[in-house]
Amino acid sequence: MLRARDLDLARLIRPGDRLTWGQSVAEPRTLIGRLIEQRDRLGGVRVFLGVGAGGQLCPEHADRIEFLSYCGAGANRKLEKAGVLDILPVHYSCLPHLIRDGTLRIDVLMLQVSPPDAQGRHSLGLAREYLVPAISTARAIIGEVHSDVPWTFGGPYLTAADFAALVESESDLPDPQAAAIGPVEEEIGRNVASLVADGATVQTGIGAIPDAVLAQMAGHRDLGLHTGIIGDGALRLIEVGAVTNARKSVDAGISVGGLLMGGSALRRFAHLNPALELRGTDYTHGPAGLGRIDGLVAINSAVEVDLSGQVNSEIAGGTYVGGIGGINDFLRAAGASRCGVPVIALPSMAGASSRIVPRLNGPVTVARSDACVIVTEYGLADLRGVSLAQRAVRLIAIAHPDRREALARAAHEMRRLS
Repeated sequence: MLRARDLDLARLIRPGDRLTWGQSVAEPRTLIGRLIEQRDRLGGVRVFLGVGAGGQLCPEHADRIEFLSYCGAGANRKLEKAGVLDILPVHYSCLPHLIRDGTLRIDVLMLQVSPPDAQGRHSLGLAREYLVPAISTARAIIGEVHSDVPWTFGGPYLTAADFAALVESESDLPDPQAAAIGPVEEEIGRNVASLVADGATVQTGIGAIPDAVLAQMAGHRDLGLHTGIIGDGALRLIEVGAVTNARKSVDAGISVGGLLMGGSALRRFAHLNPALELRGTDYTHGPAGLGRIDGLVAINSAVEVDLSGQVNSEIAGGTYVGGIGGINDFLRAAGASRCGVPVIALPSMAGASSRIVPRLNGPVTVARSDACVIVTEYGLADLRGVSLAQRAVRLIAIAHPDRREALARAAHEMRRLS
C-alpha cells in the first residue's frame, strides 16, 4: 500500500479523463487532496460529483477540473454560486445506465474502502449507489483504505488486484451535524407520521424535516427501510425497535440503502451487520425492484409546490440548491405500490416567501400528473385523483394563514376556483 504522498496520479489519469467517487462521507478525501495538488500535471479532467461533504473542492480548482453533478446540495453550493458547476438533470435511477453505456463516461474511479476482511476483500463501506456500474467500466480504480470505514454487506467486494493503486487514508471521516428541528418541523413530522401505517416500508432522506418525521415514528411497529440514504435518524428508529423489516415484501429482515450518511454510531452499527445492506442504484431506485415493495411510503422534500400540484425541488432564488435525484423514482413507486403513499413535505414558508405558490419559480421536477400528498405544518393535501380546482382548495388550506387570501385570489384569476 502506497503512502499518499508517493502517489503519482499522472501515471493513472490521462488528459481529458472523466472521474467520479463516492459522495458525502464516502468521499475519498486523501485522494481528492492529491488530485487538487497535482491537477496542473494532469492536463484537464472532468469530475462527476454527488453531494459534497468535505468542502475540499473550490471554484479556483476549475482552472484544471470541470465539475458536473446531479445536484447543487452540500459543498456543491459554492461551486454552483461561482458558476463552475454544470448540472446533469436526470432521474437517479438513470445514472447506472448512463455510466454503463458510456454516455456518462467514467475513466477513473476513486473509492474509499474498508480494510480487508480475512479473505482479503475490501468492502465499499459507506456507499454503493452509482459506484457499482463504474467499477465495471472504469479503466482504473484507485482505492483509499480508511480504518474507520465499516465493512458492509451488499457487494461487490474488491481485492488488492482490482486496484491500480491503493493508499492509506490520511483524513478523518466527517461526522455530519444534525439539522436543527424546530416547532414547524415537529408539526410536519407529526402530520407525515400519521400517513405511515405499522408494517410500511419507508423511504426518506436526511435533514431537519426527514429527521423530524422519523422521530415521530418511534411508536410505530415493524417498519421497513428501503431508501437511498440511511442516516442517524433511521438508526434511532432501528435502535428503539420501530424498524424491524419483519413485514417487508422484499428483503425481509434487512434495511436496504445506497449510502450511509451519519456519524460514528451509524458506522459502528453497520460494521459486519448482515441486517443492513447497501446496494447499487439499480436496486435501490430501479423500477423493477421498487415495484415489488408493498406499502411503500416515499417521503421527500421540495423547494415549492404550485396550486396545480407541480413540484420544484431544484432551484430556490435563482440558485441550484437541490436536484432531481430519486424524487420521481420513489414517488412513482409509492404511488403504484399496494397501500403506498407518495409524500412531499415542506414548511409553509421560507423566510417571508410562501412555499405554496400560484406558479412555480423554478423548473417542474415532479409533474402534476404524479399526484402526491403534500404536507406542511398546517396539515395534509391529498392530491391523488383530485381535479385542478379541488387541488387549489386543498393546497391553500395547508398554506400559511397569512398567504391564503392572496393564493385564493391568484387561483381565482387562474380559473382554478369558481
